[in-house]
Amino acid sequence: MKKLNSKTFFIKSALIHFFLTVFIILVSWQFFEPSAYNFMVKNFTANTTGSEDIVLIVIDDKSVEKYRWPWQRSLYANIFEYLNDYSNPKIIGFDAILTSLDEQNPKSDKYFFETVNKMEKLVVGFSPLVQEYPIEVNGEAYTQKFDKKFGIKINDRRKNTFDGKYNSLSRFPEPYFNAIKATGSVNTSFNSAGYIVNSDQIISVKDKNYPSLALRMYLKLNGVDQINITDNKIYFDEISTEIPVTQTYEGLQSLTYFFNPHKQSEYTHKKYSAIDIIQSLENIKQGKEPIISPEVFKDKIVFVGANAKASALALEDALPTPILKKHPGVDIQATNLDNLINNQFMKQTSFVQDIFILIFLTILVFVLISKLSFFASLGSLILIAGGYILFSAICFTNGIAPNVITPLIVQLITTIFAYSYRFILEGRNKEKIKQAMGKYLSQDIMKNVVQNIDDIKLGGKKAVVTVLFADIRGFTSMSEKLSAEEVSVILNEYFTEIEPIISKYNGVINKFIGDAVMAIFGEPIQDINHAKNAVLCANEMLKTVDKLRDKWLFEGKPKIEIGIGINTGEAFVGNIGSEKRLEYTVIGDMVNLASRIESYNKVYKTSLLISSSTYQHVSNIADVIKISEVSIRGKSKKMDIYEVLRLT
Repeated sequence: MKKLNSKTFFIKSALIHFFLTVFIILVSWQFFEPSAYNFMVKNFTANTTGSEDIVLIVIDDKSVEKYRWPWQRSLYANIFEYLNDYSNPKIIGFDAILTSLDEQNPKSDKYFFETVNKMEKLVVGFSPLVQEYPIEVNGEAYTQKFDKKFGIKINDRRKNTFDGKYNSLSRFPEPYFNAIKATGSVNTSFNSAGYIVNSDQIISVKDKNYPSLALRMYLKLNGVDQINITDNKIYFDEISTEIPVTQTYEGLQSLTYFFNPHKQSEYTHKKYSAIDIIQSLENIKQGKEPIISPEVFKDKIVFVGANAKASALALEDALPTPILKKHPGVDIQATNLDNLINNQFMKQTSFVQDIFILIFLTILVFVLISKLSFFASLGSLILIAGGYILFSAICFTNGIAPNVITPLIVQLITTIFAYSYRFILEGRNKEKIKQAMGKYLSQDIMKNVVQNIDDIKLGGKKAVVTVLFADIRGFTSMSEKLSAEEVSVILNEYFTEIEPIISKYNGVINKFIGDAVMAIFGEPIQDINHAKNAVLCANEMLKTVDKLRDKWLFEGKPKIEIGIGINTGEAFVGNIGSEKRLEYTVIGDMVNLASRIESYNKVYKTSLLISSSTYQHVSNIADVIKISEVSIRGKSKKMDIYEVLRLT
């Protein structure tokens, strides 16, 4: 039953730990890991700036100061003309969504559309929308028209798909639609903490899939005209690049590998002001030196976008990322393409790997706590926690993103649980040991040892106590007639009956000597009436033996009688022995005298004899017969002893 109880206790404890751990993991993944991820990316991953082959042209505060917003589209046309006619970049990404015509400046629009129409290397942005197409718009027709001109063949080889959140596409004005050659989604999605950490590579709009702006530019750079997608990757037939992705309601996302911003800048890629490009075009046309040489953009990848912080016209396009609270959107788009070109993505550890780490740490914590001392195990656990933080930092430096906080929290919870379980188990084991040792030692002596556990030593004190000896009459002859097993049964039943009687009267069994019992009254249990209680105890012991005798005679067992001798006096009480082996006992002439008084029961055919010193304490409760001038072995003078006839 004890083993079952221990097993049940362990199972219940393990279940509590399991469910608590699962709850902590879910909470940590939701609330703590996003912040930890941001910290690790900023401090250990983003240690270099973006590729020098990718540059940004930004409509910034300086640009808006020169030309007030909203800009006529002829200014955009100037930027594109400068790039297309003079710079010869590899490809241009336009991080903007154009959905209407400028009715006030039709000539400006016309110039812009004509310029765009000449640009084979331009990829412009569009946006998937949650809302359906307006009632007045034939959405199905527009989608078919969009797919026919801009669609990329995407071989969907996913085993598991689910409906996305997008239901329509942002619509281009007809002249713009006809002028552009390629387009990609500029949408970005926030994580649970409100940060941009992923790049939406494939956007799902109902049952159709579209590439992001950066992915579309990447396809165009590599001459790829189709994509293969699975549940966890995007790959191509023409090139060996594989993009690790996760399926979400937005589509397929990759974990962005962020870069470190340039000094005193919020951009991780080289940035130029749009107004400087426009002014450079004017200078070139006038035969003057351009502010920025077109050679700067030769064979470069160029992103054009807007981010004017000082503008009061909501022109700021900046979103929170792990490295910046306001990270320019055009730079986020450039970062995605940088990842694609260099095949450099953050790789999130899998669910199986995360669970393996948690299980490994949990088992390791249990093993250390169970095998080592408290301080050794605690020190080891601190080293493990520090080692895991270092391990995480190394992983993030190499583009791998394990959970950082969750394993540490689980380790802490497991540590608390393991120590609690250990202390509870040790307490239970100690209690079992106390109970087991209490069968060899008196429970009261055990309590005294436990209470003074840090002060156990040889020695003791002098104290006035009462010692009781009880012996079975004719035990030797009885033993010769019975088997050892039969004798053992009789003795065990006898001792079982008298032990609680001795405890009842504040006595302590000091030892069993064959068939004899030695009990102490007055120590270690403090009792001013120890002499009286010893006599009361003896009286009840005799009555109990009378009942046992009748029972044993009925069972065919031999008749037994006991004799009891009691003496009160000063003795040494305490621990004797050696430093390694102690025994709590009482020593002195008064102990020997009690034993010898008990032996006179055989001589006088009595059952209970007490010394004169004991009689002084019980004279008011005991009727006695005085036995005078008894010769006690070891005593030069004869002494009086008393037979107790009855108690009043």
